[in-house]
Amino acid sequence: MLALSFMRHAFVAGTFIAIVSGLIGVFVVARGLPFLTHTLSEIGFAGASFAVFAGWPALNGMILFTMLSSIVVGQMSIKRSRREAVISAVSALFLGLGILFLSLSSETASSATSILFGSVVGISIHEVWELVVLSAIVLIVTMLIYRPLKFDSFDDIGARVTGIPSTAISVVFLLLLALSVSVAAQIVGALLMFILLTLPAASAKYFTHGVAKMIVLSILFSLVGTWLGLYLGYLTNWPVSFFIALIEAVIYASALLYQKYYVE
Repeated sequence: MLALSFMRHAFVAGTFIAIVSGLIGVFVVARGLPFLTHTLSEIGFAGASFAVFAGWPALNGMILFTMLSSIVVGQMSIKRSRREAVISAVSALFLGLGILFLSLSSETASSATSILFGSVVGISIHEVWELVVLSAIVLIVTMLIYRPLKFDSFDDIGARVTGIPSTAISVVFLLLLALSVSVAAQIVGALLMFILLTLPAASAKYFTHGVAKMIVLSILFSLVGTWLGLYLGYLTNWPVSFFIALIEAVIYASALLYQKYYVE
């Protein structure tokens, strides 16, 4: 399997995507932002569709749209009372824009399929290097703000009392999340990318409560789903995103059963 260059590219890209998703996902869950990853998936779809229409690489369009809109959407949906309305309105708008851009472009339907469901097995070495660089940026910035981000995510009241600049931390994190969404969508597609950014971290919190341990376990779950999904996709020629979604769902169900029968 690894004798094939496209599979080597897929595993390298998938590994970096899984690490980024596992790390950022812990803070997504802690900050109560799974809804935002779902909204950003529709925005990323619109961005990638616009890129196809404009003749750009899809990743560039996703980064442009998600980074420009992440802060605005995040601030609009801070209040829980209007969160559902914001999600519905923004998701509907950007889904519609994505469909419009695809209909106006001269590309075939395969472009839409790649954007929606991912196409990691067809990724080029140039695209692998793009993902590696973007992943490195996310990891480095996250490590630089790790202590205040952890404090603000898991004890926001205490963070404000101690003078941590919560607004600045939130803005930086939203930009990191936007980059992570664009990166993760390359392997599981715009529709399913929130799986890698939520389920591994949501599963990890049932097995441990330490933040560092949670991050390690979340990354491990993300890697298992990605690697096994790529392997099963290679064996069956079925979509890799299907296997990743299935594996992460099984891990999450196992975490719930562990919590119910071994912790309570």
